Amino acid sequence: MTDDTAQTPFAEWCILELLGHRRLAGHVQEVQLAGAGFLRLDIPAAGDDPGRTQYVAPGSVYALHPVDEQTARRAAEAWRPPPVQRWELPAAVLPPGDDPEWETR
Repeated sequence: MTDDTAQTPFAEWCILELLGHRRLAGHVQEVQLAGAGFLRLDIPAAGDDPGRTQYVAPGSVYALHPVDEQTARRAAEAWRPPPVQRWELPAAVLPPGDDPEWETR
């Protein structure tokens, strides 16, 4: 008897429990990224909130629960992770002479 699970990459609808008491849900696949193994989590869209993809290091997974698609979608709708925000820094102030518009301010 052969075990095909070692040959077939994992790809299932799941609920992930991550260290730090985070729960996420969506479609999970094994992927290689920068030469390392990661879990790609595709979180489906819900209402006005678009879907998103997160890459999770397997070492941060506390538990992985394969579920049916409907259950994963309901859980993903309830546990929406906030979108990634751009770091906003204050605009640099140029000294006089470096900015032609400086004198008009």
